[in-house]
Amino acid sequence: MKFSEIPYSRITNEQLHNTAEEFLKAFSAAETAAEADSAIRRFYNEYDVLETTVSIAYIRYHININDEFYKAEQEYYDSAMPAMMLEQQRIIDAVLASKFRSELEKSLGTLLFRKYENQRRLINEAVLPDMQEENQLISKYTEILGGAEIPFDGKTLNLTQLDPYRQSPDRAVRKAATEAYFKFFSDRQGEFDELYGKLVTLRASIAEKLGFADAVALGYAQMERFDYDEDMVAVYREEIKKYITPLVSELKERQRRRIGVDKMYFYDNGYYFKSGNPIPIGTPDELVASAQKMYRELSPESGEFFDFMVENELLDLLAKPGKMTGGFCTGLPQYKMPFIFSNFTGTKEDVDVLTHEAGHALQAYLSAELFPEYRSPTYESCEIHSMSMELITRPWMKSFFGADAEKFLYLQLDDILNFLPYGVLVDDFQHFVYHNPAATADERAAEWRRLEREYMPWLDYDGDEYLDGGRRWQRQSHIYQRPFYYIDYTLAQVCAMQFFLRFNAGDENAWSDYLKLCRLGGSETFVSLVGAAGLKSPFVPGVLQDAAKRIKAILEQTDDSAL
Repeated sequence: MKFSEIPYSRITNEQLHNTAEEFLKAFSAAETAAEADSAIRRFYNEYDVLETTVSIAYIRYHININDEFYKAEQEYYDSAMPAMMLEQQRIIDAVLASKFRSELEKSLGTLLFRKYENQRRLINEAVLPDMQEENQLISKYTEILGGAEIPFDGKTLNLTQLDPYRQSPDRAVRKAATEAYFKFFSDRQGEFDELYGKLVTLRASIAEKLGFADAVALGYAQMERFDYDEDMVAVYREEIKKYITPLVSELKERQRRRIGVDKMYFYDNGYYFKSGNPIPIGTPDELVASAQKMYRELSPESGEFFDFMVENELLDLLAKPGKMTGGFCTGLPQYKMPFIFSNFTGTKEDVDVLTHEAGHALQAYLSAELFPEYRSPTYESCEIHSMSMELITRPWMKSFFGADAEKFLYLQLDDILNFLPYGVLVDDFQHFVYHNPAATADERAAEWRRLEREYMPWLDYDGDEYLDGGRRWQRQSHIYQRPFYYIDYTLAQVCAMQFFLRFNAGDENAWSDYLKLCRLGGSETFVSLVGAAGLKSPFVPGVLQDAAKRIKAILEQTDDSAL
């Protein structure tokens, strides 16, 4: 079924309540563990319909935030979802208390029960109004970003459409485009501060009402971090500061020399080569055709998957007015379909999306038959699929970039190392915020700027009052939408670096291990999944340092001054 043909009908709280009642009646009447197991699986078949319906509304709203119908549907789910979670909680409570629990742990896996015990801590009726308001505030932030209309170059552009200008070989253009981009945020600084302040207060209140020490502890539970804790994350951040920040400082100096400026300013960061950044060749349709050919050549599994995505209209890629910025992959479990959302702008990021989000989608496609709670792993594991796919597909980049392929391949590895300090800076900032929920907006901004100087000392904002004032973080949607998510990209990146090094060395088992990781979905915890894929945990001392050192050596084999 093509995405445009999928029918939509709102799922209400009453419908989910009735479904839960039917389950509880069947579950309590079960006379054997097999009957109890069957009742659980039937409930999840019904829950797949709910998740699919919510996803359809979410996708269609993000494609056009001016669509009044789907805007209303999104607002409904923002309000209704906490109560829906309470209905699911009734299911969880019943299963945890079942007289067949030991048998069910064997048939459904002990991880499910660990997840259930954790989920039981995360919601009760006392926090429903707070959760509803939290959802509404997040949607408000999304709406502000998606509604951006910025006059530039005689046009009206959204935030994403400014990206090509921000990478222009003309320094005056990229400076002006960067200023226009952040003027959108600086003009709304007070509104963004107020939104975030309310979110922080709400999350602190939710944590207190649920019995957590603070919103940090709540956030770790929400992220299902069963393998590691806050102290391990802090050590990992320090390793990046110690080993990666100096390395990126060297790369930034090489970039400065390459582009021929006396001093690097913030608006120069996205411009990597004096001859211009690598630009994909072809129309969006031609890029998709190249991706389809690439995935067919990569393996039978990836070819079948991408053909399925194209045939069923499961990619919405073009940037346009009224469309939310960014990119994501989500699922339609009722139809066993992933969906990729993005904003093509004619930059290298268009190809990044065709690999990154396709990695997510391939995992969802390959694990679609798993028990629902196991289909998707936690975020840091999810991002291994996507970030590894970006690197696995390097041999095909000539078909996307032609003569610019070598520049792209160099930049891709450079970007990996560049990203790590920023990724953990976001995490460090959030730990400060949620350990200090009473901090003022200016105190939060001052802490952000202090952390920037530690993790990214090369940044020079050329006197820009808004950025020097420490509010660049307001454009990072994850900070508003999902606390503590962002570091997951860096943890996954360290794993993806290991996959790349295996592929680069001709490891014959690398692809089969990647497929194995995808097929495992979330049936194991992060560290277990990493081990099953033949990788080492980023928390193992020396893993990060060794991978970065080897990638630096590969970069040094290229005469980047000639690019």
